[in-house]
Amino acid sequence: MRFVLVHGSWHDGSCWDGVRQVLTAAGHEVHTPTLPGNGAAADPTVSFARTAGAVAELIRRADLRDVVLVGHSLGGAVVQAVAVAVPDRLRRLVFHNAYVLADGDTIFQHVPPSAAAAFTSLATPEGTLMLPYEAFRSFISDADEQTARAAYARLTPEPLARAAEPVALPGFADLPVPRSYLYAVDDVAFPPDEFRWHPGQSQRLGEFRLVEMPGSHEVLFTDPQSLAAKLVEAAAD
Repeated sequence: MRFVLVHGSWHDGSCWDGVRQVLTAAGHEVHTPTLPGNGAAADPTVSFARTAGAVAELIRRADLRDVVLVGHSLGGAVVQAVAVAVPDRLRRLVFHNAYVLADGDTIFQHVPPSAAAAFTSLATPEGTLMLPYEAFRSFISDADEQTARAAYARLTPEPLARAAEPVALPGFADLPVPRSYLYAVDDVAFPPDEFRWHPGQSQRLGEFRLVEMPGSHEVLFTDPQSLAAKLVEAAAD
């Protein structure tokens, strides 16, 4: 299979390193782009349209076809926009504990109220947000302290402008590309009484395959072997 793995907020393409190694060892082709606005050269003014456009352009430029396009967290909304742009190049969409938007929604519309208030208070004048370690610990609740600290050291400030930008998804609901939702069931990144990845975000996909596994929001760091196997399961026809 040919995978394009799209990361979420505060991450970059290297967050998939463990998963990529497992998948490539099994003979799969894997691409792990860093989104504009993330990583060492982050641009706090980056738009959502530019973010999604970079992934679509990667797929076109490399002439990738039959792609399993995977989005984690914020990456789910990116995957939706990319699917609208290049549907003929996609084999399946996989949403891993990911946002799923309706046409015209913003990411911020889907962030639970308690987290939105905290994010607003922590935003810098430049328009970025760094997740405090104490908050990140709930994202990676299945890790020991050493693993959690090592994962946190890889994060970078998140640009906020694109999260407030309405995302145009014309026709997404009617795209013929099959879709799966891969749900790590121990995810407590947000309070469960305010927010659920599944059911919740997943319900906007229409018909989809549900694949479940143990793990936190950051299972890509804590159990990349199992996540890679579940991605293959979610991607299967």
